[in-house]
Amino acid sequence: MLVPIISKPGTSQKSKTGSWRINVKPNFKQKNCVACRMCVLICPECCVEGEAKNTFRYDPDYCKGCGGCAAVCPAKDIEMLPEER
Repeated sequence: MLVPIISKPGTSQKSKTGSWRINVKPNFKQKNCVACRMCVLICPECCVEGEAKNTFRYDPDYCKGCGGCAAVCPAKDIEMLPEER
């Protein structure tokens, strides 16, 4: 019996994983941001981006709503809100 070999793994860049979100989404309040970039570093889907204070945002096409960004934010500038469907 032959088994197909997958030459490369799947990627979230091709599959919009945001549809897997678990009824919550991050809200970047952008009031107390200190631009530490911890939210960017912790995101397992690499969907948080921004460079300077109060410019950070997430891409809803890829965010799964894990809450990692809110958990590591030292300024508590990110909150998780119920998803409106």
